[in-house]
Amino acid sequence: MLNALFVMAVLAIVLGAILGFAAIKFHVEGNPLVEQINAILPQTQCGQCSFPGCKPYATAIAAGEADINRCPPGGDEGIHKLADFLGVEYKPFGGETNAPKPKGYAFIDENTCIGCTLCIQACPVDAIAGAAKQMHTIITAECTGCELCLAPCPVDCISMVTIEEKTTNWKWKYPLDVMKATA
Repeated sequence: MLNALFVMAVLAIVLGAILGFAAIKFHVEGNPLVEQINAILPQTQCGQCSFPGCKPYATAIAAGEADINRCPPGGDEGIHKLADFLGVEYKPFGGETNAPKPKGYAFIDENTCIGCTLCIQACPVDAIAGAAKQMHTIITAECTGCELCLAPCPVDCISMVTIEEKTTNWKWKYPLDVMKATA
């Protein structure tokens, strides 16, 4: 019994050393520029930029394969932040890029919902609560308005509600910390 424990301990130490060496030898550094660009993007993972999410779009921007003006959820504010960060000229929406839509969130008609969970599976930010064969609802504070839940719904019980701009939810064109830094 003692010999078996000793053999297992030695084997664990040897395998641990091999894994540690492999981790050091084959370590791959991520691109810090991609991470910084990704931090500026709105993280809606909506695909409206024609990339499957914000990180692939950030990777394409860092590689020079995509323009900075392809993110409708980020709006003009996002384009300005990217232009300032990268030191490039501001490019307005245009061409193949959709113009930003008004801010909004999804709404589920609870009387029509059949509880299929297809919308839950499609939501990239987990803003839909519910269970199979039960009515679903939107957590409006989490919903980014990406509209990815609309297409999979078999009974069309999801609609988009536009958030009207009021003084309580209106945002400055530039964040206050950027305005202070430039003053």
